[in-house]
Amino acid sequence: MEPIEPEHINENEPLNEPNHEQQPLGLPKPVLVQDKKNWVRKSIISLAIYAFLFYFIFNGDFSYIAAVLVVLLIHEFGHFFAMKAFNYSNVKLFVLPLLGAYVTGKKSLISQRQMSIVILAGPVPGIIIGFCLLLSSYYYPNERIEMLGNIFFLLNLFNLLPFVPLDGGRLLETLFINHNHTIRVVFTIISIMALAVLAIITKSLLFLIIPVSMVFDLIMEIKNQKIREYLEQENINYTTDYADLPNKDYWTIRDCILLSFNKRYAGIQAGVHQYSVLEGGIIQHVVAVLKTPFIKDVKVLEKIGIIFTYVLFLILLPATIYYIIN
Repeated sequence: MEPIEPEHINENEPLNEPNHEQQPLGLPKPVLVQDKKNWVRKSIISLAIYAFLFYFIFNGDFSYIAAVLVVLLIHEFGHFFAMKAFNYSNVKLFVLPLLGAYVTGKKSLISQRQMSIVILAGPVPGIIIGFCLLLSSYYYPNERIEMLGNIFFLLNLFNLLPFVPLDGGRLLETLFINHNHTIRVVFTIISIMALAVLAIITKSLLFLIIPVSMVFDLIMEIKNQKIREYLEQENINYTTDYADLPNKDYWTIRDCILLSFNKRYAGIQAGVHQYSVLEGGIIQHVVAVLKTPFIKDVKVLEKIGIIFTYVLFLILLPATIYYIIN
């Protein structure tokens, strides 16, 4: 991503001329450019790589490969269309070979209720489809339908486990701990340990990529939180969208980032408010420091209903399937 400098800045004037001495304080923030192109093409390519790798892992079993990809896409399209229904912008679906897929979207104001629905829109339809397919195969035996039902049911049920970044963990985070940094850190550490243990138990070294990457993300988030604490002391509002961020606040947050991540942005001096060749990455870091306004609009009874649904799909439904089959 390349920052776009405002048109009224004359790039031909040297920055060391007298009329630029006072410019840094008023230098406009770079424009955040959203990459709205090529995500479909990138996802199709990633999907092809996913299928290619699965071909060798499962010894060319095309039916199993196709089943996994269908389940994966239906799960993510659940998130995708829920975001679209709630008017999220720049909604994209990406496939990560062997690790799964994810959907991203942007909204200037996040509703706790809407976010909960977006999260549940992924695993719940898949579990219902899997449940129906397994019941069908029980009364009308068919190996392929049973195989597809098991994949639908197990993968989506696994996604409801109460650990981030799985949907179950994201649901608990949204309902109870989204804006409490300390609890979020503790919850993330527990999730990292649980996923690492799960990877070791299942002897899936590839799966270890997820908890390892989460460790680095956690370290960065802790540093970002220290920046937010400083901004709070300086009465700078970081709970805002980038588009609404004042120019002066952008450069203040940018300076904090450069000081906190001096090795990552080596060569860029804090306090010198000039655009850098790395400005695109710095913009994304500023966005990561900012917090999207969050509306806690889920009442106590609604939380009880959501948690009841969560427990139903996580515990009672598997027990029901086991009872029917056996």
